[in-house]
Amino acid sequence: MKFNLMATMASGFEAITAKELCNLGYQVTTENGRVRFTGDESDIVKTNLWLRSADRIKIIVGEFTAMTFEQLFEGVKALPWDQLLPLDAAFPVLGKAVRSQLHSEPDIQAITKRAIVAKLSDVYHRRTRLPETGAKYVITVNITKNKAMLTLDTTGDSLFKRGYRVAAGEAPLKENFAASLVLLTHWHPEDMPFYDPTTGSGTIAIEAALLARHIAPGILRHFSFEQFDWMDPQLLVTAKAAARASEKRDFPVEIMGGDINQNMIAMARLNAHKASVLHDINFKQIAVADFHTDLQNGVIVANPPYGKRLDDQAKVRHLYQQMGQVYRPMTTWSKYILTSDMQFEEYYGQKATKRRKLYNGYLRTDLFQYWGKPVWHHNK
Repeated sequence: MKFNLMATMASGFEAITAKELCNLGYQVTTENGRVRFTGDESDIVKTNLWLRSADRIKIIVGEFTAMTFEQLFEGVKALPWDQLLPLDAAFPVLGKAVRSQLHSEPDIQAITKRAIVAKLSDVYHRRTRLPETGAKYVITVNITKNKAMLTLDTTGDSLFKRGYRVAAGEAPLKENFAASLVLLTHWHPEDMPFYDPTTGSGTIAIEAALLARHIAPGILRHFSFEQFDWMDPQLLVTAKAAARASEKRDFPVEIMGGDINQNMIAMARLNAHKASVLHDINFKQIAVADFHTDLQNGVIVANPPYGKRLDDQAKVRHLYQQMGQVYRPMTTWSKYILTSDMQFEEYYGQKATKRRKLYNGYLRTDLFQYWGKPVWHHNK
């Protein structure tokens, strides 16, 4: 079956997900918070398994104008729900309305649910209530500027839940966010070192290693679509086998993760082991100020503490000063530092080459990018 599909992602990462989809062979259309593409059942499997930056893969069941509840009911009822939901499907409906005539989200959800029930009851000739005892099919109705979009989630738990994180610190970066930061750099694992100086539970370094080794980010986890009655289970088995066969272990990588806290280093090692990349990362207890290296042409990606509480702010800004003192002389290295402190450059002591606005959850953060001037040796 051919589907209209979309990948959703955190605001600011649309171009990253679009590029990932293009690299997987899809033609895409990019919108705010989502990238559209088309595909069949095997593409639902492939994109859930391989996308590093996305949150979810959804089937777009239909779109139509809905300015009244009657239009919403009729529009929903006209969609081919019987091709997607079996008679016993459990189908919770989530609803969202933005800048639309219809704005009561509980009513929007209830009417959407009622319309789907009416459609399935007609098709399956049911006069009694639908059982809803089977697999879960999560449906979302999103009305923006009076345009309703109905989607079916194929993912389940968000794609950031890779399945390798057995331990985490206080404010861990989501795995897909960390992967997106790595994908934003111009890092080539074959011949460039990589350093995460405030590694915490290791997420950035682990995502870099998964990328370097061409390990599918979804290889350890399960997905909603596995329960769908029209999905051939063999598709995921085959895709995971092909993914494992395509891993690249035949070249050395230089990936380092540092943290001042020994407990965090122990946590990071545990997570890296679960992700099968422990041997690819050199985790070390080290303060930011103590780092030095003879390596050139590297990439630093850092998610230091933000110092949101006032008593932390002075300490964190001192850390930013140390980063500047250590990293500014490393002119062949590119540095990417994420923080919600908009005065970061002042304390780092250098204006960024580029700033990129990103949202870590609901928190506005900026990625301060300092591009290095690599020196390439011709005997490489």
